[in-house]
Parts: sequence; C-alpha cells; structure tokens
Amino acid sequence: MKIDISGNAQELGQKSGRKAAECIKAAIANKGTANIILATGASQFETLHQLISDKAIDWSKVVMFHLDEYIDLPESSPASFRKYLKERFINKVPALKACYLINGETDPLAECERLNAIIQKHPIDVALVGIGENGHLAFNDPPADFDITNPYIIVNLDEPCRAQQFNEGWFKTIDDVPKQAISMSIKQIMLSSVIICSVPDKRKAAAVKNCLSGEISNIHPASILQSHSNCICYLDEASASLLPADAIK
Repeated sequence: MKIDISGNAQELGQKSGRKAAECIKAAIANKGTANIILATGASQFETLHQLISDKAIDWSKVVMFHLDEYIDLPESSPASFRKYLKERFINKVPALKACYLINGETDPLAECERLNAIIQKHPIDVALVGIGENGHLAFNDPPADFDITNPYIIVNLDEPCRAQQFNEGWFKTIDDVPKQAISMSIKQIMLSSVIICSVPDKRKAAAVKNCLSGEISNIHPASILQSHSNCICYLDEASASLLPADAIK
C-alpha cells in the first residue's frame, strides 16, 4: 500500500481519477477489456469527474460493477447508489461493454447469487473505493468479516455508518437510512489487481489514522488495504492530519 497526500479534495480527486484512467487503459491494452469496480458517496465526486473527462478510454471495452446498495431503497431516492452512478458516471460516458448494478429492491439473496455468478467470471482490474468514518470498506462495518468468500453479501449497517449517510445529506432523517445493504465482501475487493482508495475531509481523519497506521484488524475494516501489494490511498491534508509521519510511505 502507498499513500499520496494532496492539498485539497479537488487535487486528490484529480490524482486518483488520472491513476484510475491510466490503469483502465493499461488493462484494455494488455487484454482487450477492463473490469472495474466503482464506489459512490461524497468521497468519489472529484475522482469520477476526473475519470469521465479522459476521452482516451474506450468505454465499450469496460465492464463495471459497483460496491454496495441499500436494501429496499427505491432507485428514485436521492440516496440510491444506482441513481448516483447513472447520473454521475454511466450517463456521462459512451456505452459500456456491460454494467452490473445491484438491485436492492428485489430478493437480496437471489440478487447476491446473480451478481456472484457474474463477477466470478470477471477478474477485477481496477477497484475504486473509499473509507467510511467508522473505517468501513464498502458497507463492511466493524467487526467486518475478513473470511467470507462470497463476492456479494447481505450486511447490517451499524449506527455510525447510518449516521454518516444522514449527516452527508442523503436522507431527511436518521430513521430513513436503511438498516441493511448488499455489499461487496472484503475478500472480493482484495482480489482486485489495483485498488485506488480516495479519502478526503477532516471527518475521515480518525478512520484514516486507525486504518492506515494501526494494526490490521476487522475492527478497522479498511486496515486490510495495508496488505494489498498494489493499493494507493489518496488523501488530502485534512484526512491525513492525524497520520503519524512514519505511516506515510
């Protein structure tokens, strides 16, 4: 794992987006296609904006998966991750080779089985992720399951996670935040050839410190990224403010 620190969120997003574009183009050049994972949320705004601005990417050779989706939340909701990805990415690039979104409005077990069968045929080249205020990776809240091998799983969302979603303005009240979601598992994320982790903002500083400078522990789920040989964590000065100097490498 490497750490890259920028002055602000915009610069962070530009760097991470350029790196993602570079890796996608390299995968297409090497094998004719690129399989990618996209994250959502406030941490990805600038990264996705930079990514879609690269006109040299042949999106017709890209297969997209996404990390997580709430269970029983309509796609019409402002908080829907399907809505987010369609508005901020899918509708802004030429047609993808394939796009596999999580449908949280159907039987969640059946949806996991559907997606699991598909993603197992598509080794992931590039995964874009973030780190939650509680240290979660995707919706794998602490204590995260580091051992389950199913690519997509049903998870319960803890109170700090639900509070973050409310505080970011996605929901009108905390009670509106769903208590369950379908999430990509930790093991599936870690199978990605390249992981690009974008983490802006002061409110993420404690999670960044715990996950990137402490011991690997399922109490701090994103700490597992330390063990990935090709992961780059892009931070800004605010999110990196609590990191000890010896953690920056």
